[in-house]
Amino acid sequence: MVNGSLLVLAGICASAQTITIDYTKQTHPQSHFWAYFGYDEPNFTYMRDGKKLLSELAALSPVPVYVRCHNLLTTGDGTPALKWGSTNAYTEDAAGNPIYNWRIADSIFDTYVHRGMKPLAEIGFMPEALSVHPVPYRHHWHPGTTYDTIFTGWAYPPKSYEKWAALVGEWVRHCVQRYGAKEVATWRWEVWNEPDIPYWKGTEEEYFKLYDYAAFAVKKALPEAQVGGPATTGPRGRNSSRWLREFLGHCAAAKVPLDFISFHAKGSPKFIDGHVRMNMAPQLADVTNGFAIVRASAFSRLPIYITECDPEGCAACGMTTNPENAYRNGTMYSSYTAASFARIAAIADSMQVNLAAAMSWAFEFEGQRYFDGFRDLATNGIDKPVLNVFRMFGLMRGNRIPVDSAFVTADAHAMYILVWNYTDDDLPGPSKTMDIQLTDLPGKKIKLTQYRIDEAHSNSYEAWKKMGSPQNPTPHQYQTLEAAGLLQRPEPPKALTTPHITVSLPAHAVALLKLEWASAAP
Repeated sequence: MVNGSLLVLAGICASAQTITIDYTKQTHPQSHFWAYFGYDEPNFTYMRDGKKLLSELAALSPVPVYVRCHNLLTTGDGTPALKWGSTNAYTEDAAGNPIYNWRIADSIFDTYVHRGMKPLAEIGFMPEALSVHPVPYRHHWHPGTTYDTIFTGWAYPPKSYEKWAALVGEWVRHCVQRYGAKEVATWRWEVWNEPDIPYWKGTEEEYFKLYDYAAFAVKKALPEAQVGGPATTGPRGRNSSRWLREFLGHCAAAKVPLDFISFHAKGSPKFIDGHVRMNMAPQLADVTNGFAIVRASAFSRLPIYITECDPEGCAACGMTTNPENAYRNGTMYSSYTAASFARIAAIADSMQVNLAAAMSWAFEFEGQRYFDGFRDLATNGIDKPVLNVFRMFGLMRGNRIPVDSAFVTADAHAMYILVWNYTDDDLPGPSKTMDIQLTDLPGKKIKLTQYRIDEAHSNSYEAWKKMGSPQNPTPHQYQTLEAAGLLQRPEPPKALTTPHITVSLPAHAVALLKLEWASAAP
């Protein structure tokens, strides 16, 4: 204790910042907009490390976590591969009659529901028997090859929109029968993914038709179901912003069911002078432009789901082929996530839109090398530093308190302060001193607990490198890495005797300060 404040030393501090937080300035209850995760490869869901990670995601959140994945209607035998997956939900007999098979799709949703999670069910992609251009269908993309080779027969319109609608309706009805109408009414159904680029090989008008048939089919099967779209790419671009605007106009004019609006937002890192330089500006531009388009539409108060919200675009492109993605293993990814999510929440507040979700398109890649630079939350069952940002978010409760350079919530018995030392360049840098001034706290005896992500805490990657970067860790090494991947405290909880905290954060570090007090005497 120094002058009644907590002083956390971590090197020579080259910069300082004063943050003032007034407990009485609480606004709206903080939504758990961060509790959304997604991935391309649905068959990883029920595999060993997939189930382990899903259990951890469910455990870290005080509300049900929503999960979205591609390829839920794609034809195939369920064999997973990068940027590929399948369920074989729909085939046809020789006479062209539909054959529905929900075995693999059920395995996916069962894994979620068993853990108290919710599907954000992406309605796609096109089954081989329905595609107007089915050959070639199964792609064999791998990192380092041309990305556009993934766009095969699954990306085309249906040969019969009536059969497409029947498939969607049958899927929803099956889910109602298996899980109950009350449960399925809490899910979200999103029609397709990024139809403004070659994920959809039809026209814009054909996507609107695809959406219309699907949305009406969902509602016919379960009127209480929530359906939305269009899941377009980042609306900072001219084409993607036009798509989003015209889709909303179409839904308003045609009176098509629309319960939520979705689009994506991505940053753009580069590899410059031997290191990664992040670029958050494009992602925030996507968010701002998307919010503005929604505000100007007939659906200005609908929930907004950013169903992919990430530092860049390709989760399955590792650092071996894409050196700009080397940031994903360590604290650059975690500090970027803390800073960007706080900024997105602030933009939503300032623009007065209904932000429901900012989904991290990151999960795990079964059977890949340890720490190979994929955009994932865990590698071979070992949690990466970024996962601990979501553990921090999961500890926060209460109402938002708008504060520059921090993400703050409070309830009757506690205050939660998330701070970070983010810089664009993935290089060693100066630590930052944060002088936090607190006003009007209702409690007297205050306990302060700090959680930290930095090189020495909550960081399995640094622990792995200190072991010599083993690709076949021993059982003891694996247990050590598991422990290193958990959220850690740099010191025991302390009493705070004055409303003043001084924290020094190393470059790319994130800290959560939790202040707790007993109820005031009546």
